[in-house]
Amino acid sequence: MEIYTVYILKCADNSYYTGVTNDIDRRLYEHENTINVNCYTAERRPLALVFCEHFEDINDAISFEKQVKGWSRKKKEAIINDNWDKLKELSICKNTTSHTNFAK
Repeated sequence: MEIYTVYILKCADNSYYTGVTNDIDRRLYEHENTINVNCYTAERRPLALVFCEHFEDINDAISFEKQVKGWSRKKKEAIINDNWDKLKELSICKNTTSHTNFAK
């Protein structure tokens, strides 16, 4: 059975890169050795693997990767720090223009 991994790399510029792979060791090697010069991480080395989650179904892995890519930095850091319970709180819109700030 193949395992798929969603991973987050912390880049030298403090940004995060999120990806999915069926071979995490190979993929980390490719990032570290700039196999693709157009890759986001090519100019942001060194890199540190800060998170990975494993899936048995590729569709679940791709779905989770897309979800994480759309998250704020704070939400990514919550899962990196294994604070999954903070995700709900971090999902609440706190903008002054939020619909939750208007009287009903």
